[in-house]
Amino acid sequence: MKKYIIDGNNLIGKIASLQILQGKNKQASREKLAYLIERFFIDKKFNVSLHFDGYQNSPIKISKVKIIYSNSRSADDEIKDEIERTKNRRNIIVVTSDNNLREFARVCYCESILSEEFRKELRKEKTVSEEEKLIEEINDVEEFKKLFNVKK
Repeated sequence: MKKYIIDGNNLIGKIASLQILQGKNKQASREKLAYLIERFFIDKKFNVSLHFDGYQNSPIKISKVKIIYSNSRSADDEIKDEIERTKNRRNIIVVTSDNNLREFARVCYCESILSEEFRKELRKEKTVSEEEKLIEEINDVEEFKKLFNVKK
């Protein structure tokens, strides 16, 4: 089975609304990204891990995506470790625009997708419905949770 390994902070930096939100509320930007990714992969047959730098604040309740915090290490190091622990690395797709991480993935025979390209895929998925407008307009995390029916 294919596995997506996503560099969360890098992807946040490529989505304007999340980048702005991160400046105000890092936890809210992480939650919003996690819900977007969960929604994107909900009907797809992939394993997905989402990596963030730093420590977990409050848990993000999603089921399809595994969230990994790097704690005192860098998320890049955690991603590299995950790649190295995987037996069939050809099934890995790394989502990042970090050149060092992309080169590591290439050397390990992984596929990589630029965060900018993955952002476009997320947008294509969203434009199918009116959710795109709602998501872009919603800055309140509680409203966002209600939209995606997330229980506290």
